[in-house]
Amino acid sequence: MDKLNREQRRRCMAAIKSKDTKPELIVRKFLFKKGFRYRLNLNRLPGHPDIVLKKYRTVIFVNGCFWHGHDCKFASIPKSNIQFWKYKILRNQERDKLTIQKLANMGWNSITVWECQLKNNVRTDTLNALEHTLNSIFLMNNKKYNLKQNQLKIAAEEQVEYN
Repeated sequence: MDKLNREQRRRCMAAIKSKDTKPELIVRKFLFKKGFRYRLNLNRLPGHPDIVLKKYRTVIFVNGCFWHGHDCKFASIPKSNIQFWKYKILRNQERDKLTIQKLANMGWNSITVWECQLKNNVRTDTLNALEHTLNSIFLMNNKKYNLKQNQLKIAAEEQVEYN
């Protein structure tokens, strides 16, 4: 049974934002601080991604664990109106898969950052992994940086043995 009456629940749900959420702001501040430049909610791409990095041909979705049905402790189904919530979250998951597939067909990379991955105890690891992934995508997509093993030059002097 719901602890709030119908009007209280309506106001509570209406106050939930879809843009500029705290997890999204954490990711955006980190990316900007690291020198990544991006666009927000580009409506020309399927799914209106939260963050679009054109230079990297990559989009980032910052998903709330509850709304997108992540398999973690923050994504429990409410006790009231269970069928409605199961169906809604299932539709969101299906839409997410379809959106990522459409973006892939257009040549875009998709990264999903979950809300639970931005909690204080794992935030640094998540953001560092995101930076590493973006740098790897950049290097893979830019031909001038694809060096073959025999093209690498040694920047130090030859090793000398000491007696």
